[in-house]
Amino acid sequence: MHTAPVKSIDADGNDMEDARLPSPNDLLILLTVARLGRFNAVAQALGTTHTTISRRILALDRELGGRTLERSPHGWELTELGMHAVSAAEAIEKRLGALAVTIRGDQDPLAGLIRISTVDGFGAEFVTPALVRLQSDHPRLDIELISATRKVSQNRSGVDLEIVAGRTDAPKAHAIFLSNYFLRLYASPAYLAERGTPGSVSDIAGHSFVSYVESALHVAELGHRSSQLPIPRTTFQSTSIFAQVAAVVRGAGIGLLPNFMVRPGSGLVPVLAADFQRQLPLWAVARAESMRSPLVQAAVESIRVEVDHRQDELEG
Repeated sequence: MHTAPVKSIDADGNDMEDARLPSPNDLLILLTVARLGRFNAVAQALGTTHTTISRRILALDRELGGRTLERSPHGWELTELGMHAVSAAEAIEKRLGALAVTIRGDQDPLAGLIRISTVDGFGAEFVTPALVRLQSDHPRLDIELISATRKVSQNRSGVDLEIVAGRTDAPKAHAIFLSNYFLRLYASPAYLAERGTPGSVSDIAGHSFVSYVESALHVAELGHRSSQLPIPRTTFQSTSIFAQVAAVVRGAGIGLLPNFMVRPGSGLVPVLAADFQRQLPLWAVARAESMRSPLVQAAVESIRVEVDHRQDELEG
């Protein structure tokens, strides 16, 4: 979208140098960059190329007379000028959303793409049903759900919202507490019948153990090394919590599993239930620009409703 020069008049009534208003399209691209943080992610979300995004941001900088973005150790950050431009872009987005509602003849303002990164177990069991319900209520909403068991990203993550376990230590991100859950020890009856039931935490040293791959684990609290459990005889490690549960069911060893992943009827038996458990928090985390997005706000609220309705599964 091209903009025409605008004549300005000074206090004495004299013509001032022509000024060019920024392109609304370019402002909306800047808003998407502020939310996702990576040109590649923005290009994918908008169905264009990295080169086009870079070119449009440079054009916007020329129109505004300064830089809207600057590189930092954590990726692209808004300058002071960029923050003002994003405020204008948010107003444009809101107006366009209202216009779209009028044109469609309905009252649903939620449409477009939201990209969410989540720990895989909680993502499948809680985030997915919450987002399916949200999409059912808002059929024009597109969702990308990415499984990633990691800490809060210190860099601009390329997603609108992150669901993470453990500590949140990204100072420029906003974190919303969702719930606590527990990691506990479980084994199959067949395994315990063959290898015996540990009588104390120290007895773990004589058993096989199922957990995350320590060398690939970004959330230390989920791994065996940070659990203060003794080093086991052998291990079965996987980056997938679903593979871990399957391994424990099939007798690979004693597993350190989220309590909500062990359903009634699974056949798994709690081990050292009175002696060992770990409590971890779950957070919804996003940059300030993303947290102001109606799509992100709706997603967070839907996840919180799901958690509230099923709190007994997380506490059990």
